[in-house]
Amino acid sequence: MISYVSSKAGPPLGSSDPIAGAIGLLRPRTEVYPDFSAAGPWALRFDAYEYVRIGGVDRGECWLVFEDGSEPVRLREGDLFLLVNPPAYRLASSLTAEPLPARALGDSAAADADFGLCGGQFWFDEANATLLIDVLPRLVHVKAGDRRNEQLAQVAQLLSTEVKNRTVGSSLVLDHLVQILFVHVLRAHVDQTDHPVGWLGALCDDGVGAALRALHADVSHRWSLPELAGIARMSRSAFAAAFKKQLGAAPGEYLIQWRMNLARDALRRNTRSISDLAVATGYESESAFSTAFRRVVGSSPKQYRDATGDRTART
Repeated sequence: MISYVSSKAGPPLGSSDPIAGAIGLLRPRTEVYPDFSAAGPWALRFDAYEYVRIGGVDRGECWLVFEDGSEPVRLREGDLFLLVNPPAYRLASSLTAEPLPARALGDSAAADADFGLCGGQFWFDEANATLLIDVLPRLVHVKAGDRRNEQLAQVAQLLSTEVKNRTVGSSLVLDHLVQILFVHVLRAHVDQTDHPVGWLGALCDDGVGAALRALHADVSHRWSLPELAGIARMSRSAFAAAFKKQLGAAPGEYLIQWRMNLARDALRRNTRSISDLAVATGYESESAFSTAFRRVVGSSPKQYRDATGDRTART
């Protein structure tokens, strides 16, 4: 295994794992639902949601119906699903059941339940939400019989048990379990999709994926096209074409955008000085970094830090 060590002094910026790096920039906040159980005919209606919802069917079966005319999807016991920016939708025992608002989820406990559901939802940092939203389909459905489901089912069971018990430290445990479930569903999506979109798809490519991981591992390095093509074991022209096809930008453009994503996050949280960020993102001077930042973001690093700091203080 080849490891890539930062070419600059000081702690590295970001993560050598592109998925971990993207989720880190999203700063996910989670809400775990109370377990929902039902018997007989039932239906719940959920409003459109801007980010991500995740769920698992503990018991029984139900329909997932998007209210935009899409074909209904049957969810069976042991299935897990991820909804990305979903429109209004229903979960229901039948296609004809009259739905109740989803807030009924909080007080549902059927004595002779033949259906059970666990799950939660995520909010993401708006500045970087598109990193993940843009590369996922509206529905990721991992079926119970799927070989990737074994670990998912174990995490979902732990989540359901923790929701029921609610002992000391549950909020922390639940938060981590939902995020673990989220990562496992992302892995399942990559495994079960022939050509995942964007950087998720690029990671599946032995050539482009190797170069992408190297780039993420050392954002301060002055990557050249020949160097990245060598890591990918491809010719420069073939690598450049494949990279742009999968990621929608040339390698140099992608690197600049990723550097600025990391810089915006650090400035919002005020964890590094501007001069430190210049070094950490591979620029020779604070002036060069500021010029690149302004070109991508539309304001200077100081203006951005001050403006986002003011918004944070008001929330």
